[in-house]
Formats: sequence, structure tokens, C-alpha cells
Amino acid sequence: MAAIVDLHVLLSEMRPALREADYVYCCVSPEDIAKHLSSTLCIFREEQGVTLIVERSYAQKEALAFGPVMRCITLSVHSALEAVGLTAAVSAALTRHGISANVVAAYHHDHIFVPAGDAERALLALKEAAPVSSST
Repeated sequence: MAAIVDLHVLLSEMRPALREADYVYCCVSPEDIAKHLSSTLCIFREEQGVTLIVERSYAQKEALAFGPVMRCITLSVHSALEAVGLTAAVSAALTRHGISANVVAAYHHDHIFVPAGDAERALLALKEAAPVSSST
């Protein structure tokens, strides 16, 4: 199936799904990437170091310093990387509920990392943001 560009379709078909694990953001040196690669959900290189998103249990086992504990909500719709407005719509829906969000766009789906304590509320907020189809 082709990636979807139309914002209305993206929102109506986004089907947010909450992953079970707790995730954390860690920063490591470029030399340490290989050691953690097989356990890393996401990696991003910056000038200051390499950010890894890993399960909290892995970060604790490896004694990696990390920030707030997050949960991941995956939007199950196949969103096009050039689609306009999906991140803004998701952010606005969460902002209305006072929930911070860190969005990671991958090839097929968008993934929203929210504070673990807000995960269930965030899931509901995203489900409410989907437009209702009219049956006329």
C-alpha cells in the first residue's frame, strides 16, 4: 500500500497503538554505538553525541544515564514522509491535554514518545483527534 499524504485520511486512519515498554533517551559517544545498536529502537547523531532511544530496562542494565521515562504511541497508518500537517495535528491534540510529545518519523509510521504517566491520556487524546466519518 502506498504511503498516505492526505491529512484527513491520515487522521481518520491513524489508529494510535501504545507500546508496552518504557523507553528512555540516552546520549553516548560515537565509539559506543556498536555496543548498543542491537538494543536500540532509534538512533540520531548530533554534534554533541549520539542519542539512543532504548527500553528503560536496557539503559538500567547497561548503567546508561537517561532522561524522563517515556512510552511510545505508534500511529499505525502508513504516513508519507512528505505529508503536511500530521505532526502539527498530533501535537495540537496532545497540547490541548497538557501532554508533551517527542515525535519520531520513520519510513512507514510516526511514533510519539510521551511521558509514561501521561500515556493512557495521550492515547485517548489521539483517538479523539481522529475525524468521525459521516455515513451519508
